[in-house]
Amino acid sequence: MGYISGTDRGQTSLLPARIEDYVAADAAVRVIDAFVDGLDVAQLGFRRAVEASTGRPPYDPRDLLKLYIYGYFNEVRSS
Repeated sequence: MGYISGTDRGQTSLLPARIEDYVAADAAVRVIDAFVDGLDVAQLGFRRAVEASTGRPPYDPRDLLKLYIYGYFNEVRSS
């Protein structure tokens, strides 16, 4: 059983053709995405870094960390 995940960013949809089309090539969110994907979250001490085999799958801790970092940089207090 894996983590809860959204739809593929490269999948075509109605408007625009892809979600990737909304984000500029030099946007800071791409740096955050690449940085967090390169981290070993289990070694950093994230408790849910390895998904359990029972129950409802959790959200990927890397996705939650990306959201937290993005919110911190953009001064978003809650999500």
